[in-house]
Amino acid sequence: MLQADPILQTKDLSVYYGANRVVTEVSLDVLRNRITAIIGPSGTGKSTLLRCFNRMNDLIPTFHLSGEVLFEGNNLYEPTVDATDIRYQIGMVFQRPNPFPKSIFDNVAFGPRINGYNGNLADLVEWSLQRAAIWDEVKDRLKSSALSLSGGQQQRLCIARTLAVEPTVILMDEPCSSLDPIATLAIEELMRELSEEYSIVIVTHNMQQAARVSNYTAFLMAEGDRVGQLVEFGESRQIFTNPQDERTEAYITGRFG
Repeated sequence: MLQADPILQTKDLSVYYGANRVVTEVSLDVLRNRITAIIGPSGTGKSTLLRCFNRMNDLIPTFHLSGEVLFEGNNLYEPTVDATDIRYQIGMVFQRPNPFPKSIFDNVAFGPRINGYNGNLADLVEWSLQRAAIWDEVKDRLKSSALSLSGGQQQRLCIARTLAVEPTVILMDEPCSSLDPIATLAIEELMRELSEEYSIVIVTHNMQQAARVSNYTAFLMAEGDRVGQLVEFGESRQIFTNPQDERTEAYITGRFG
């Protein structure tokens, strides 16, 4: 385990869908104001693990877990914890941009309105769009449909929508998989800027991306039983240049996966 300031932690976390265990006994720390990447082949539980951090898996009726998921030292799965509140504190950006069929302004204002925001909504929308590095591109068409934006712009709008509810952590599930290289680089640069104020966890199949943007990397794989397990976790520089486990080295060098 890393000796630093964790904002999220898993302790012996195993995840089940019905009787099927899909992730087994994962223990790791997500550090404050750092970018943590989760990498590994398909079907190893990366997205499942990510969704444990903001209780999105609760929406699956057969989901249950053992072990602990801690946020600021408190167990997220205690019966008294409000899952909806957690999803505002730990925001999520999905694989494909998913703007609402509303105006650009209303997309960003949606969460604060639901939360009963009492401040200047226009200022909050502008601030969120600026933080997501898209304000200059949309400031003259805030009333236009969000669906009129390009894919990369839509994804940055979704990041702005997440920022508008003032989260502490941002989860990103393959946020660049549907974007072209230019849009991908824009999102990566944005992630680096946001990590000065937010803690970010990203799931990605793109190992070059993980190496470029993350401070820490967790490598998951599934062997004979097809249950995802944490093979190695550490500083990204070490993981990608001097992995300690031969399975990690085999994966990052393309020998399997």
